[in-house]
Amino acid sequence: MTVTREAHRDQPHRVFRDRREAGRVLAGLLGAYRGREGVVVLGLARGGIPVAWEVAAALGVPLDAFIVRKLGAPGHDEFAMGALASGGRVVLNDDVVRALGVTPQQLRDIAEREGRELLRREAAYRRGRPPLELAGKTVILVDDGLATGSSMLAAVSALREMDAGELVIAVPAAPESTCREFAGLVDDAVCATMPTPFRAVGESFWDFSQVSDDEVRDLLATPTTGFATARIRLAETPAEVIARTAVDAPAGVPPHEALDEVIGDARIVLIGESTHGTREFYEARAEITKWLIEEKGFCAVAAEADWPDAYRVNRYVRGEGADGSADEALSGFERFPGWMWRNTAVSDFVGWLKAHNAARRGGGHRETGFYGLDLYSLHRSMREVVTYLENVDPAAAQRARHRYACFDHASADDGQAYGFAAAFGAGLSCERQAVEQLVEMQRSMLDYVRRDGMSAEDEHFYAQQNAQTVRDAEVYYRAMFGGRVSSWNLRDRHMAHTLEALLAHLDRHGDQAPARIVVWAHNSHVGDARATEVGADGQLTLGQLARQTWGERVRLIGFTTHSGSVTAASEWGGPAERKVVRPALNGSVEELFHEVGTPEFLISPLISRAAAEPLDAVRLGRAIGVIYLPATERQSHYYHVRPRDQFDAIIHIDRTAALEPLEVTSTWIAGETPETYPSGL
Repeated sequence: MTVTREAHRDQPHRVFRDRREAGRVLAGLLGAYRGREGVVVLGLARGGIPVAWEVAAALGVPLDAFIVRKLGAPGHDEFAMGALASGGRVVLNDDVVRALGVTPQQLRDIAEREGRELLRREAAYRRGRPPLELAGKTVILVDDGLATGSSMLAAVSALREMDAGELVIAVPAAPESTCREFAGLVDDAVCATMPTPFRAVGESFWDFSQVSDDEVRDLLATPTTGFATARIRLAETPAEVIARTAVDAPAGVPPHEALDEVIGDARIVLIGESTHGTREFYEARAEITKWLIEEKGFCAVAAEADWPDAYRVNRYVRGEGADGSADEALSGFERFPGWMWRNTAVSDFVGWLKAHNAARRGGGHRETGFYGLDLYSLHRSMREVVTYLENVDPAAAQRARHRYACFDHASADDGQAYGFAAAFGAGLSCERQAVEQLVEMQRSMLDYVRRDGMSAEDEHFYAQQNAQTVRDAEVYYRAMFGGRVSSWNLRDRHMAHTLEALLAHLDRHGDQAPARIVVWAHNSHVGDARATEVGADGQLTLGQLARQTWGERVRLIGFTTHSGSVTAASEWGGPAERKVVRPALNGSVEELFHEVGTPEFLISPLISRAAAEPLDAVRLGRAIGVIYLPATERQSHYYHVRPRDQFDAIIHIDRTAALEPLEVTSTWIAGETPETYPSGL
């Protein structure tokens, strides 16, 4: 059966450092051919040879060159009308030949000229070595990319005439349409990335310099099989390097000495999660956060949560507000997906934080707060602004009501409905009103504080951040209907600005140690976008922005898992389900960590420099958000990452379980039927 391995739909420009690294990525995707009898690798000369050598060496199979020469139109050599492949196979574009009026004699002359050059190159590259026997073999045909695919098509046609057995093509980058076309022509088509839109093969590489004849000769003369190459492959695999340098992390919590070495004097520590519904991630993150609070003086938790809902929790843990329990304090999280914060792990942590603060209260010790960074609370934040002003300045409250009435044409609490109407002219844009209200709040701050005293600072800061959230949410919801990257960047910039404002607020008096904040968010926000394929498309992340703002005072920690179960929905707004997490794909970070054989560990170049090398390779990384779609696992949940630059440290928990919501439904309890049902195998 033909299988096309699909790629993330964003533009993965500059994914690979060079052709050699692209070959190592392809080798990971071709792992199923390792150890099989009768496999050979052919590289399309010249650009495909460095890629093919890495594939052949990783699989431990023979390598040879396969040459395709373009047949240029008479008088226009750069314009291809066909191709000539090793073995003498000619593939013509009949439409081009007819349109240009090329005669049979002209075709013969051009083919003979290119044929002589093809034979010369074959002899020069092989240095007297005979070509590999291909009849009946599984042939993996490798190039550095596909554009139109004419050269690859000529090679495939020639190999069919040579009676090759199973035929596989493998390339680092190709247009999706071209890859799908070849999937119907060969037995397996492996396209590591499929940029959309596709412009040129070279855009997927940082270094796409021309491959020389000398480099081709040297690579073909370097063994990919036998004892010498086996020693290279088996000396120490990436998994073995990680096993040697990793630190055991029982239940996902590394020893405090290891955490101290990673975190050092950082003021901002961002701790991620590769899913929004894994129990172990939440519990381990909570335990690490407790240590940061108790031993390192961190005074705030800033979560990927809406500002007003999180601030209700903040009041509770500080002994304020009317809520009588942690579960009640979390009841403000009504918007989908409620389980992200209304779950047993967060409830336990909130209860602990309240007790921790109560024990410190009265002794002049700084208490630890709980805050939200997100911007989905458009209407809720408007109500909070008005409520605050009603208490401190009724006239200002009336002005706020008048401005925010602009949003009334959209359905209540539905920011997307407002954004759609404003973006497509079905309703007014309320940008001016949102900005005016924010400016007034900012100008009034000093007056309110002078009048009400310093104790009112926290409540004014809360209200002002709500006004800021309204302003940013208004822009975000309009941008949702313009482009994914634009709206994503607006959201992460808002989170970064909120984090910066929170840090300044906590540092406002200067009579205490500088504030230190731990951030809870998904890996896709915590990791540095510049180390992922989406970063080349212009996408930003909170982690990247934090590094750019605070430099070495920031640490980024990611969580990964190989398999297990997860709490997620099947569609936006759907119920929480307990779903089976499929084992990680070949060529992924998670698969590499699974091969280590240790159930829970931390890996970081900050602890061991040797860990940098296996983490420096481009691999697939999995990201499961609030929706999990196993049927489209590859394109929905994976993208290329360079873990060394994406995070300062990664905690891997090989098998994990679903996060338990506070409101457990029959759907969640029933869970998902394993794919092996009814055999149970």
